Amino acid sequence: MKVALLSTYHLNGGAGVAATRLHRALQKAGADSSLVVEQVARPEPGVFGLADNLLDRKWATARFALDRLSFVPYEKDKSVRFHFSPATIGANLSHHPAILEADILHLHWTNFGFLSLDGLRKLVRLGKPIFWTLHDQWAFTGGCHYTRGCTRFLTQCGQCPYLRKPGPNDLSARVFAQKAAILKPDTNLHIVTPSRWMAQEAESSQLLEWFPVSTIPNTLDQSVFRPIDKQAALSRFGLTDLNQPRLLFGSFNTTDPRKGFQYFADALTLLHEQYPDLKPEILVFGKGQIDTMSALPYPIRQLGVLTNDAEIVAAYNAADALVVPSLEDNLPNTILESLSCGTPVVGFRTGGIPEMIRHFQTGYLADVSSAQKLANGLVFILKHPDPTQLRQNARSFAETHYSEENVAKKHIELYQRVKG
Repeated sequence: MKVALLSTYHLNGGAGVAATRLHRALQKAGADSSLVVEQVARPEPGVFGLADNLLDRKWATARFALDRLSFVPYEKDKSVRFHFSPATIGANLSHHPAILEADILHLHWTNFGFLSLDGLRKLVRLGKPIFWTLHDQWAFTGGCHYTRGCTRFLTQCGQCPYLRKPGPNDLSARVFAQKAAILKPDTNLHIVTPSRWMAQEAESSQLLEWFPVSTIPNTLDQSVFRPIDKQAALSRFGLTDLNQPRLLFGSFNTTDPRKGFQYFADALTLLHEQYPDLKPEILVFGKGQIDTMSALPYPIRQLGVLTNDAEIVAAYNAADALVVPSLEDNLPNTILESLSCGTPVVGFRTGGIPEMIRHFQTGYLADVSSAQKLANGLVFILKHPDPTQLRQNARSFAETHYSEENVAKKHIELYQRVKG
């Protein structure tokens, strides 16, 4: 049985990284897996890129640009430009050799000029079983990747808050109708969600209510993401003081409001006021510069974009906790990575995050949008009497829930059950 995974990105972005990690886990488990992406970041067995020469790379860039430009006339403002995808532009993947040879197609995150709605229709017409891992909510909305509390996807979209001119027949309503015409009840489609929260969202949606849903978490190589010597981790970033407490914040895009950095900043202000004896250093990694960072009451060390696993592993091991104040999230790779490195996590009780953090055991769950509760979580970490136990709990939880062997096995069993 051959399976072809489809993902816009290879080693970029949370969804692209998750798809690549699943591909590797499937191969280790003996599955005949291939991964089709827009552009291969670096050569890897079974990974095929559409843009493998200069001309194709130019076409890929053009598709991305046209896809984003197609939304510009409709966007509410520039802040939402990358939060809504009409999916009018994409490559025709139905003729790709890996897809034609596959017995099963497994979609991941396929936006930004990789797979259009018309391209999705062509894949459905191939008649192969299709699995679709939902890394965000786009599959069942009229175009947004996260709904920000909007519930119109439960019936049909329209009056979209992302649009300049929302109305009953706006762009979101039209995209929603296009998806409904493709995802008919008899479509051979099986939904996979990394979190139970996303499963509940999909099952309640008008577009996906017809289809079976399975929840299987993301995975990673736990021989790579593991606890390492703390002094070695610190030295990679020029840090030396083993006794200095450190808190880590990281994201693919640190300036994305959905990632909630402002709540972290407010929590640090409260921590400084209420517990002046606590003096943590703040480590930040990811793309983007946060304007308010200089106003924080503690020293900041910007680690920038971490380009390899060794750097990422060192960052987690250098910290006493990862802080994830996301307002909406599915099953964040950062939490998965942190726990695997034995680093506890403080986060908001939202989306799939409560499925990853065991309150008081592997970290702390704070009420959503409460800077005070988040500050309480920081105190829990910084004043914990047995941080070694917290770290052991975190690693043990990750080994039980996110190992490559377990996650690959669950996928293979699902493929076999559906394929028959």
